[in-house]
Amino acid sequence: MLDGMPLIDVHVHAPRLPTLKPAWKQWAHDFGDNAVLERVYDDSGALVPDRFDEYLAGEGVDVALLLSEYSPKATGIQPIEDLLPVTGHNPSRLKPIANINPHLHYPIEEELQRQLGLGAVACKLHPVHAGVAANDRSLYPAYELCQSAGIPLVVHCGTSTFPGSSNRFADPVLLDDVLRDFRGLNVVLAHGGRGWWYDAAAFMALSNERVWIELSGLPPSRLREYYAKHNWNRLTRRMIFGTDWPGVPGIARNARAVAALCPDERTAALVLAGNATRVYNLKPEH
Repeated sequence: MLDGMPLIDVHVHAPRLPTLKPAWKQWAHDFGDNAVLERVYDDSGALVPDRFDEYLAGEGVDVALLLSEYSPKATGIQPIEDLLPVTGHNPSRLKPIANINPHLHYPIEEELQRQLGLGAVACKLHPVHAGVAANDRSLYPAYELCQSAGIPLVVHCGTSTFPGSSNRFADPVLLDDVLRDFRGLNVVLAHGGRGWWYDAAAFMALSNERVWIELSGLPPSRLREYYAKHNWNRLTRRMIFGTDWPGVPGIARNARAVAALCPDERTAALVLAGNATRVYNLKPEH
């Protein structure tokens, strides 16, 4: 709980550092809190589960969703298996998200099913780092599994500066085919259209009840500017809180800043936890 409200962070990176490329480590160093990183990581570059859990509790986080990623061209490999010692320490607070890459995984639905069997509560697609369009038909078997399993598809929708990225694949219009073909699938736009697609992402979220704006990597102080062309009161009800930790000064700090932008306390509760609870099928314990 943060200031009496449940708090869910749906976008947390918690990898073993040796699996990552130097650019990722530099990003964490430049944008994160290095004192916190030194506290929660051991000398081998692995998260210490109890320290990390204690840190999240101190930030008021009821549930944190930890991202795996298989992007050897861009950031490196963050296998879901590396998350299990962390999520296993406190499964009520810490839960993994699956990641699929059609250049590495085949049959792709079997790999997704394997990761779901390890406890994943959602499927992340990173088109920019994987180098694949979201409407590529090779991904459709995975989307079918997401739909039948009732889990959301999280799609990176924003620019990335990591070497090896292909930013043309971040365009949310590529999801138009997916939304048409999978009419029971919730789609979460991670980074909310960061870069050139804020308007497109906002339009999609306002016009389709299955599309959500996820706030990771977006400075709260600039959110009103990013979405200035849209009805702010309506759009905030379509938002889900996420930080992109460790690339953020502090989770609680961001959450308070986002809550202060909301038109009322009910909307703030939706953004900080209510929408995530519904979309990711979560039950925060208070």
